[in-house]
Amino acid sequence: AAGTAMADPQAGAARKVKLELKERKEKKQKVDEDEIQKMHSNPPSRSRGCPEGPGGPCGPGSDCPRLSPPQLIQSITGTSVSQNVVIAMSGISKVFVGEVVEEALDVCEKWGELPPLQPKHMREAVRRLKARGQIPNSKYKKIIFH
Repeated sequence: AAGTAMADPQAGAARKVKLELKERKEKKQKVDEDEIQKMHSNPPSRSRGCPEGPGGPCGPGSDCPRLSPPQLIQSITGTSVSQNVVIAMSGISKVFVGEVVEEALDVCEKWGELPPLQPKHMREAVRRLKARGQIPNSKYKKIIFH
């Protein structure tokens, strides 16, 4: 009789947990549907080709032109690029961003602060990566012939 008395509270608790899980799942599904609706009504922004450069008026709600990855690469290289190049550049970009974010998290931790990351963490991370030579200086042109 003592074993069944203990099983009943456990069964009640198990039912309660199942009910809570079911409610959470239904709530999450509703949130997911809301997010999908938002995405359809307001598509995510892509890289922007702001005619006035960085610091121009191109913000999240602006009407500045948006560039797709192939267009962005083409605007930099001056030639059209294949889909394989676009895939490779996208992968390299993700790795680069991952390195910067990882360093920024280290900066945040060393400064005794907690995430979310702030612009000051990102700036310091880029400064440190440049100092280590992990980010090349794009303004410096090496002169091969004198």
